[in-house]
Amino acid sequence: MKKNRNRKTSHISPEIEKKIQTYKHFGYKVPPLHIIRTPEQIEGIKASARINTGVLDCVAEHIREGMPTSEIDKIVYDYTVSHNAIPAPLNYEGFPKSVCTSVNQVVCHGIPSEKEILKNGDIVNVDVSTIYNGYYSDASRMFMIGEVSDEWKRLVEVTKECLEIGVAAAQPWSRLGDVGAAIQEHAEKNGYSVVRDLCGHGVGIKFHETPCVEHFGKRGTGMLIVPGMTFTIEPMINMGKYQVYIDEKDGWTVLTEDGLPSAQWEYTLLITETGNEILTW
Repeated sequence: MKKNRNRKTSHISPEIEKKIQTYKHFGYKVPPLHIIRTPEQIEGIKASARINTGVLDCVAEHIREGMPTSEIDKIVYDYTVSHNAIPAPLNYEGFPKSVCTSVNQVVCHGIPSEKEILKNGDIVNVDVSTIYNGYYSDASRMFMIGEVSDEWKRLVEVTKECLEIGVAAAQPWSRLGDVGAAIQEHAEKNGYSVVRDLCGHGVGIKFHETPCVEHFGKRGTGMLIVPGMTFTIEPMINMGKYQVYIDEKDGWTVLTEDGLPSAQWEYTLLITETGNEILTW
């Protein structure tokens, strides 16, 4: 007996697939179907995410004034491998460490070092990404070291608010432009700027996937958000201007052009039929 080659084999429910095709018919940019996760993939990503959150909880317990950022790298590596997982940044496109530690005016991709000592008044982003059984997860938190000035503390707090507002906007059948616009409006209302050169991203099967999740934009634009998508929202908010540059010495470290501080928080989200679920934080 010949197999019916036209038989539907997609893991996407007929209702959701029909809705996607309807939006596509009306000119919406829709996600490629391969980035809509299967139930098995979702469980794998969630398992990775649980380890990823555990890593950040471990960092939160130990981070302190006087600590070299290389010690954060060791904490991340040791915790991750002890849970039979792999730190995703390690050797990724030549990145030499297991975690990104971005202090003060460093926006992201800071490389841990024995020479960089956390001091009173610093703010630092610790960005952790985990591979577990082939599945990826990604999140970052800000930490305030010792007595941080009210001005810098407010930057950290407003950036967290930007993330939360972005998460609230990331609803099924909304648009990615809605997420970026909501973040941009809140940041600028508070006198800050949104970094343009870096974005959130799909994550789960690979470290960086479609879509690009910008943290600025216009409502009613961008890719349609569909149940089953997994991606990060990770606004980078600058106290001064949004322009940044990459340190030529290491080819990784991104800094504010004006030398003023920057903050970032990151979650990985799963879009559900009724809203979204924060997988790692």
